[in-house]
Amino acid sequence: MTISYTLEVANARFAGFSKLLFRWKGSIYKLLYKEFLVFATLYTTLSLVYRLQLTADQRQLFEEVALYVNRYTDLIPLSFVLGFYVSLVVNRWWSQYTSIPLPDQLMMVVSANVHGVDERGRILRRTLMRYANLSSVLILRSVSTRVRKRFPTMEHIVEAGFMTRDELKKFDSLYSDFNKYWIPLAWFTNLAAQARREGRVRDDVALRLLMDELNNYRAKCSMLFHYDWISIPLVYTQVVTIAVYSFFAVCLIGRQFLDTTKDYKDHKLDFYVPVFTLLQFFFYAGWLKVAEQIINPFGEDDDDFETNKLIDRNIQVSLLAVDDMHQNLPPAEKDKYWNESTAQPPYTLATASETLKPSFLGSTFDMRMTDDSNQQQTMDAIPNTPSLRTPMLGRFLTAASPAISLKNFGRPKGGLHMLRLRGDSVNSNPWQSEEQSRSNCINEEDSEGEERESSQQSTPVNRPCKPRRLEASEQQKKREEAQITITIEPPTENETTDA
Repeated sequence: MTISYTLEVANARFAGFSKLLFRWKGSIYKLLYKEFLVFATLYTTLSLVYRLQLTADQRQLFEEVALYVNRYTDLIPLSFVLGFYVSLVVNRWWSQYTSIPLPDQLMMVVSANVHGVDERGRILRRTLMRYANLSSVLILRSVSTRVRKRFPTMEHIVEAGFMTRDELKKFDSLYSDFNKYWIPLAWFTNLAAQARREGRVRDDVALRLLMDELNNYRAKCSMLFHYDWISIPLVYTQVVTIAVYSFFAVCLIGRQFLDTTKDYKDHKLDFYVPVFTLLQFFFYAGWLKVAEQIINPFGEDDDDFETNKLIDRNIQVSLLAVDDMHQNLPPAEKDKYWNESTAQPPYTLATASETLKPSFLGSTFDMRMTDDSNQQQTMDAIPNTPSLRTPMLGRFLTAASPAISLKNFGRPKGGLHMLRLRGDSVNSNPWQSEEQSRSNCINEEDSEGEERESSQQSTPVNRPCKPRRLEASEQQKKREEAQITITIEPPTENETTDA
């Protein structure tokens, strides 16, 4: 029987766990008291022999052995090995519980999609759920000692009503070397297909929903079987067990209180009861006993799963859902809050104080705002500036930016330009349009500079550059197409010499 103490720890209070320390059933005392008594008895016996029976030379030898053993006791990595093992066992224990097949989802689908209030429809629904429960009984009978004792033979399953005589004959006639828990599920699929042909299942979508829920149910049965088949590797369990028992075996000698007159290190006091050694045994050995208890939760320990109660619950609620509750609905009527804009259920006097607490509307809902004008003024969002792409070498030589005039970089005397601004003919936003016009101005000035150098003219020719303005619709349409890139071309040898 599962020991539940959830109600006693519902509210945290002073010494809230103290009441739990005095329980016996399901406690660590009941699980460990025999090992604890054996350890305390052996320690007391060695202590009495050392103090009363040994000669002086024998006591000297015992003391040297005790000091040597105590020095190397901590080399056993007990905390690491035992902690990791118990964590693995606890995770496995909870996963096994979640793998127990429950028919709740399947019975809802059967009740909703297998139609017919006549005797035939009732037989179909009850038989489908009986097959599902029969499969879970077969798999639990294979892994749980409690269920095995309840149903020792297949005849007991027939007498319990999970299987008929004809079904038992069919079951026995199918030979297999492996567990046959899946046979009732195969009967389920064939019967569901027959109900579809008869029109009890209206369409293929409903049949597919039945098959999906059945596969989920079958997967849990299969996972439960594999958890029972594949255990935690035996070598790991052996390592942990040997580590714990060997540690406390050497503690029987190494933790003895020695003669204080011989001035041994850490032996200035003499006690008869090794309090901290006993506490250490209680913690570590208790840790191992916890893993021993829950490594297979389908046994008969205090905290093992109540599989027989689960079987009773599953068959009862599943048949109730698909038979008595099928199309047995209460009349639909207006609810109590039909004419109210907001529903407010009443409180009892014990919970009336909760109505005084305001509802949680967000952590920043009641945040106090300052009088800073920057937090009160609003403005339009600034459009994104066009991104520039420069070669890797140019990033180290110079920092290109749209805000820097490209004239500052200079122009070579030759025909090749050190900086060339290339972009799409149509700009995506006003800033990009301005940048394009600036590029056009630079290109025109470059061409004019070449003409002046060739004709030896001293008067520069200035041409005004006017940026083109696009309509708002064209800017929005081509905003994602335009890009501006800067490409740096290396100067030739002649240009470098002239510069």
